[in-house]
Amino acid sequence: MTTPAGTTSTAWLRRYHPGGDSPVRLVCFPHAGGSASFYHPLSARFAPGADVVAVQYPGRQDRRREPCLDDIGTLADRVVAELAALPPRPTVFFGHSMGAVLAFEVAWRLERAGLPGAPAGLLASGRRGPSTHRDETVHRLDDEGVIAELRLLNGTEAAVLGDEEILRMALPAIRGDYRAVETYRCPPDRVVSCPITVLTGIDDPKTTADEAEAWRAHTTGAFRVRGFPGGHFFLIGQQAAVAAAVEVELDRVAALG
Repeated sequence: MTTPAGTTSTAWLRRYHPGGDSPVRLVCFPHAGGSASFYHPLSARFAPGADVVAVQYPGRQDRRREPCLDDIGTLADRVVAELAALPPRPTVFFGHSMGAVLAFEVAWRLERAGLPGAPAGLLASGRRGPSTHRDETVHRLDDEGVIAELRLLNGTEAAVLGDEEILRMALPAIRGDYRAVETYRCPPDRVVSCPITVLTGIDDPKTTADEAEAWRAHTTGAFRVRGFPGGHFFLIGQQAAVAAAVEVELDRVAALG
């Protein structure tokens, strides 16, 4: 008996729950220092009604022996190849922080090349508009400086932050992710056609209201911003509300057929 294509996990794409016959797909992109398992709760919430796929970057968890890719463009090219090989179906992208700009770059590449897998909706969480630049250099700090940044944002899993040995092992990938997102530059005229919904924490030090609004310039489709109580990782404390926002988008895209 053969396994249907696009129903199992790969090195890059993880499925934590079956969703092979689902009418819609949700592709999740982790934040800097994050891993695919961060999205296990969303997978549990929406599968099998949606085919929930989480991207696993090299350099972490079971891919920890692989070199980290510290360039957003390179990461996007690799993810494009993986997603274009999946059986096509209506798709929503969800990305948090670094994952938001990576999701945007993947969507732009898929649309530009006319490849299957391009999303019909993009949820950009916890990140300013792609062409909005801040001079950030966390990737240049020493280990203690990087760790301090992680603790400030409360984004890395508590088990990692509480275990010195695991944290030190994870630092190369974390630093590589920060290098990727902090050196990322997006042309101001780069746009996608799919609607973009921006989710942002009201007290997020990494994204002001104006910076969240800057996403508007990067789509020719519908656009909206939704604010939630909390800081950069508001989605941890606002899981139910964020899941409800994802559900609205999945229902909209599934109705497109």
